Amino acid sequence: MMSQSVDAADIARFDALAGQWWDPRGPMRPLHMMNPIRAGWVLNRIAAQFGGPAVDLLDVGCGAGLLSEALAGAGARVLGLDAATQAIAAAQAHAEGRGLPLSYRVGTAEALVSEGAKFQVITALEVIEHVPDQAAFIATLAALLVPGGLLFISTLNRTPRAFLAAKIGAEYLLRLLPIGTHNWRQFVTPAELATQCRAAGLRLSDIAGLSFTARPPGFRVTRDTSINYIALAQCGAV
Repeated sequence: MMSQSVDAADIARFDALAGQWWDPRGPMRPLHMMNPIRAGWVLNRIAAQFGGPAVDLLDVGCGAGLLSEALAGAGARVLGLDAATQAIAAAQAHAEGRGLPLSYRVGTAEALVSEGAKFQVITALEVIEHVPDQAAFIATLAALLVPGGLLFISTLNRTPRAFLAAKIGAEYLLRLLPIGTHNWRQFVTPAELATQCRAAGLRLSDIAGLSFTARPPGFRVTRDTSINYIALAQCGAV
């Protein structure tokens, strides 16, 4: 495993949660609430670029497969990748018998680069804020894209609002996430993400905020990127 994409402490933390990943009221509740909105945003842009959902797609940091299953259910040919062994085991168990164009693998994006793998679409949602070397991680993902390929990243902005909402509020007050899930210093501003993408030969072409709504509890796409946001970068775009 290469240090730029794997943090051993985070992998152990997510492995410990593997058995609760698919519980919509469990510690992954925010991901369950975000998943339909994020999957829809991704699928709309895949359709605009490729004419439909039937693409070869790599879901990096897939955990137990929430997004992977949603995208495969829409018709994408998905490989879910994660370094957390127990999370992948939970993903495989949940997908068993569903007949989806979906497979899972324990490993890292660097290993796929060394094998010469290429994908039309890569998703890495809520991953980069857990990565030790974020610029190297983006470069690795760029190396896995075909020309014209799409990279989707969602993360948390490094703002005071994000610190209060995602760290203090979600972890300590509302207990929506296990304490220690996030390190605010690793949150990424949109400007930083754009710079990292440019350095890797990608162009950040779309961005949207993901804002929490209390009643009913969930998320919606907005222009407010001060806390959660999702972004699209394209390989070889002019």
